[in-house]
Amino acid sequence: MAKEPKQARDLTAKEAAFVREYLIDLNATQAAIRAGYSAKTANVQAVEIMARPLVKAAIGSAMAARSEETKIDAEWVLRRLAAEAEADVADIYEPDGALKPLKDWPKIWRQGLVAGMDVEEIEVEGVKVGLIRKVKISDRVRRLELIGKHVAVQAFLEKVEVAGVEQLADRIARAKAKAGGK
Repeated sequence: MAKEPKQARDLTAKEAAFVREYLIDLNATQAAIRAGYSAKTANVQAVEIMARPLVKAAIGSAMAARSEETKIDAEWVLRRLAAEAEADVADIYEPDGALKPLKDWPKIWRQGLVAGMDVEEIEVEGVKVGLIRKVKISDRVRRLELIGKHVAVQAFLEKVEVAGVEQLADRIARAKAKAGGK
């Protein structure tokens, strides 16, 4: 096993438990509770713990180590998102329009592009005469948004920051105060 980083050795037992628990689901409040902090104050405690430099460093180191171990990093995520965004739905259908057997679908379709599938048998007087298959495709637009955010396309920004707004607000307030004082 890899040698523990110095900052991880400097954590208290509760902080180390918090770090381990945080890595499970990235939920700081739940990590605090599981690490033994009071459930009543866990949300406040979680914010304080996450602000501690040694805890931040330990979480960062652990996440980097996990990423290295799993070989899942930003590049992997982007490649996967791109493959999913470019997958052709025609790949899961036969030339006659019938749905291919699941075993014949390309791997990318079997690994998460389908959000659900309903198969309904059609019977007439107790005799099976056909099947209705409905395939629900997962949210491809969301994939494009994630790709756009990752490559800084800026087409999907949820918040736009404008530099100098605070200074402008201060100047307007001072000007109003001057005008009101006359």
